[in-house]
Amino acid sequence: MKILFADDHDLIRETLVMFLASQGLGPITEVGDVKAAEQALRDEKTGFDLILLDYDMPGMNGLAGLAQVRQLAGTCPVAILSGTASSAIARSAIAAGARGFLPKTIGAKSMASAISLIAAGEVFVPYGFLDKATEQPVGDLTTRETQVLRGLSEGRSNKDIARDLGLHEVTIKLHVKTLCRKLDARNRTQAAMIARDRHLLG
Repeated sequence: MKILFADDHDLIRETLVMFLASQGLGPITEVGDVKAAEQALRDEKTGFDLILLDYDMPGMNGLAGLAQVRQLAGTCPVAILSGTASSAIARSAIAAGARGFLPKTIGAKSMASAISLIAAGEVFVPYGFLDKATEQPVGDLTTRETQVLRGLSEGRSNKDIARDLGLHEVTIKLHVKTLCRKLDARNRTQAAMIARDRHLLG
């Protein structure tokens, strides 16, 4: 099974590649961004059996990178990996044609099994993961403010939160200002601390 694995985190990529190889999966071509993935697709004359793309690497621009790679991939299945993306992003990825969504938090053996499944033509998302997509409003916050607060609690920048929610960065700044006022927080860092200390986000 020939795999193209694109991830800009060298340690994560190398560790996962070593494990997958130990499970008999490969050969694996490693690259660090979307541009390199596209070049690898052009260079590999016989094609790949599976393509794995990290959601947060350079060139992805949300799910735009997925569309670019899929154009070159033909019938080869493409799956998204992420350590931070929400279930809403997972839904969007599947709707955009990804054949799987693999959180980096799942176990290594589960990851290997999922990769084999996707390569065999199945669609894989961890059981129950998509059910977490609907964010319940917290206290006086709106649903959107709650989504933004979760992003702050995960240490994400306004730009990243805006990309994940499909909003402009200036809109996120306004939501941060409003939710800080509602939580009586001086800034985004304190808002995240309040959310953690009060267990607002579960």
